[in-house]
Amino acid sequence: MSRKEQAEEHGHGPALFGERSELIFAIASGVTYAAGMTAKYLVSAPEWVAIVLFAATYFFGGYYTIRTAINTVRRGRFEVDFLMLVAAVGAALVGKWAEGSVLLFLFSLGHALEEYAMGRAKRSIEALAELAPATALVRGADGTVREVEVNDLAIGDVVVVLPNSRLAADGVVVDGMSSVDESSVTGESIPVEKAPIADAAAALASSTPVPETRRVFAGTMNGAGAMDVLVTSRAEDSTLARVITMVREADTQKSPTQRFIDRFQVFYVPVVLAGVLGVLAFGVFAASEPFADSFYRAMVVLVAASPCALAIATPSAVLAGIARAAQAGVLAKGGGPLETLGRVRSMAFDKTGTLTWGQPKVTDIVPARPELRDELIATLFAVESYSDHPLAGAITRDLAPLLPKDIDRTATAVSSVTGRGVTALVDGRATEVGNRTMFTELDPEGVPADIGRIVDELHESGRTTMIVRHAGSYLGVVGVMDTPRAEAAPVIARLRALGIDDIVLISGDHQRVADAVAADMGLDAAHGGLLPEDKVAMIGKLGGRNGTAMVGDGVNDAPAMVNASVGIAMGAGGSAVALETADVALMVDDIGRLPFAVALSRRTASIIRQNLAFSLIIVAALVPATLIGLPIGPAVFIHEGSTLLVVANALRLLRFGRGAEHEGIDHEPRPTV
Repeated sequence: MSRKEQAEEHGHGPALFGERSELIFAIASGVTYAAGMTAKYLVSAPEWVAIVLFAATYFFGGYYTIRTAINTVRRGRFEVDFLMLVAAVGAALVGKWAEGSVLLFLFSLGHALEEYAMGRAKRSIEALAELAPATALVRGADGTVREVEVNDLAIGDVVVVLPNSRLAADGVVVDGMSSVDESSVTGESIPVEKAPIADAAAALASSTPVPETRRVFAGTMNGAGAMDVLVTSRAEDSTLARVITMVREADTQKSPTQRFIDRFQVFYVPVVLAGVLGVLAFGVFAASEPFADSFYRAMVVLVAASPCALAIATPSAVLAGIARAAQAGVLAKGGGPLETLGRVRSMAFDKTGTLTWGQPKVTDIVPARPELRDELIATLFAVESYSDHPLAGAITRDLAPLLPKDIDRTATAVSSVTGRGVTALVDGRATEVGNRTMFTELDPEGVPADIGRIVDELHESGRTTMIVRHAGSYLGVVGVMDTPRAEAAPVIARLRALGIDDIVLISGDHQRVADAVAADMGLDAAHGGLLPEDKVAMIGKLGGRNGTAMVGDGVNDAPAMVNASVGIAMGAGGSAVALETADVALMVDDIGRLPFAVALSRRTASIIRQNLAFSLIIVAALVPATLIGLPIGPAVFIHEGSTLLVVANALRLLRFGRGAEHEGIDHEPRPTV
């Protein structure tokens, strides 16, 4: 928390002249300090003139410092601001007004510039709040269009989105086509083509995620086409609103390093004060120096030992890292998750919806004899066209382009056999499509050996199989499998290159399916047949909060995410549950951004280490220098300069991986159903 925020939190009200008031006061202190030095050394003015000007410097330079110091002392803490005030007051007490003035001037200027630099990171996030328009055009039941406040939009309203305008609400497209720039919310750099959804009411009632080509977000920019959008969230519940709220609150979740530094400062500041008293006592009693000289040296040591750069080293890097992540469509809920992600060495993935699309696909068509291939396809397509089996849609979708032109078959009397398959009449002849159990029950001798061998081979590779028999003759076997994401394997390889040593799959699917997916993607191990509570136990075995990340969809994987060191949700832009559950959320349904998130976390941790090392080196070098005579002016300059350098180093994170968030990994859009 900044000094200005601390002061306002504890009842001192807003800044006098807006958010730039601290910088205005710092400049004013510089002007009065320069005037005081001119009066004292250049124009030979009466001494009281210089003292009055230096006193003005004390006021302008110490105003915000005093406000914050009072609040920290009230809470029983002595922080950097208090140390600076002690040094400045001490300098005045021994008649060194000029030295105390330069201390407060440089200290206030350093903090004002620090606030400005840190504001760059905050403004990159706060700008999101200005993206959503204030009003929206709503189409009534009679077709008329009226303008309403965005806050008055209700779920179920139909909003008219004009070309080249920002969307006012989250929703689904029900009419019109366009392309939408979603980079402000999801980080997706390429505009996404949008088209109307066939049945909006049915889609919203279903638990299946709405495809990204049908879903839109408030605050995104429409392209050249006009659209009608059915509102699915109120303004305060929109994805953009949730992201803004969570990022604003992110800095309340401190990183482990920041918590350590906070605890360290509680003990460090009293030690510094004791050391300063020791320097004063040594000068007066052991070295027999005049009290004024020893007191002045003690104040200079106090300045040198103040941990300004150390205090800002971690929060500056964390804030810049959170801002950069948000720009890329990755929401990190505070410094804790951001820093912890950079430290994990094992990662567990859910399968469905994470490494795969969660959409079945025909992967194998194996006829009993080569000449039966066309007959197998035509017969299966005819039956599944009238079936309500969960796989029927995928089968007919994938077989349609393969239908032979010279075979036309029609199915009638289609009947489902629960847990077994489907029976029908195809061109008047009995036809069965089902698993091995179904045919074993129909024929006690079981399926022919060649068909059984095909089924076994497909099962071993993780396929769900369907045997097809027509008029008593076995036509062959078709294998179906959940569609793997094309980028999953490259993502796994990239994560290994980043130092993730143990990558496993934990899934509710059958073990052989999990094994097949793990083998195709290069995972270290696969654990199938797991219920949500089993996934939690598996996370514990992998290391739990000591260094394991869990990647899932944020719904059925929520317990495992909560028990992992870091929970990472996929496609959180369309899921309130995912946003609330995960520590890190990939706003768009794009696993290819995961390596960027890990790499950014690694770089953030590296910047934190650099800042801490630099801060400690400066203190270690500056304290001895002041003991042997370095005056307060250069000491303050080096002290405040180190603080600014630490902040500048942290701000480099705002440029990390810009334009290369998906480097080396080709993004695959979600397949259409």
